[in-house]
Amino acid sequence: MRRTSTAAALAVVLVLLVAACGSDDGSDTSATATWADGVCSAISTWTESLGTSVSSLQGGDVSREALEGAADDVQGATETFVDDLRGLGKPDTEAGQEAQDSVDQLADQLETEVGKIEDAVDDASGVSGVLTAVSTVTATLATMGNQLSSTFNELEQLDAGGELEDAFRESDSCRDLSGTTG
Repeated sequence: MRRTSTAAALAVVLVLLVAACGSDDGSDTSATATWADGVCSAISTWTESLGTSVSSLQGGDVSREALEGAADDVQGATETFVDDLRGLGKPDTEAGQEAQDSVDQLADQLETEVGKIEDAVDDASGVSGVLTAVSTVTATLATMGNQLSSTFNELEQLDAGGELEDAFRESDSCRDLSGTTG
């Protein structure tokens, strides 16, 4: 049951992340496509890291030590992801500042969620405490995926001219993330 719920949470996160990036033929690479490529590349690296972290718990090892290791991995991967997102700056679009603000808000939300994971792990005591922490980690990872998906929905709303949508379509990393080729 624990492995199934953890795997399900990771699957939800990955599906939401892949759905967030578009896929289509791309042509010339623009500065905005480069920005989109950076976003999708960061997402890809983050999800791979999360997958490795969660799989360590799926092997049946739900000890406090395994949980702490997974939480540390999630924290490190998310910190890198947040740094990467913030380092991109704003895309070169009409709504570039608003897009950057949305991405910065996502970064803040993810940092808050990592704090919840760390608190749950720190508070875990005994077998039932560890199981409760695993449940919290699972739910929090799903929330993080939802937050990412929500941010992409916001970006779509800001993108009246379709500039970001085109950029995500042009991006090799976004096409790779969505599993399609140009």
